[in-house]
Amino acid sequence: MSKQAEFFIYLIERYAEVKNRNTAEVLEEWEALHLRDFIYDMYEIYHVERLENAFDDIDKLISEKKQ
Repeated sequence: MSKQAEFFIYLIERYAEVKNRNTAEVLEEWEALHLRDFIYDMYEIYHVERLENAFDDIDKLISEKKQ
């Protein structure tokens, strides 16, 4: 498994934990909003900054997609 894939799994699991949600539900939401691949591709940025920054960015992306 690539480092990018490992980080994506870690990211979604921690995100779900912080949001008190099921990981599968989070993944389903990201897929429905067409964000999964974008978030996956943000590896170069997300893995070098605080995880909370990535969460804030993801929350902003979700909010913008839902508008």
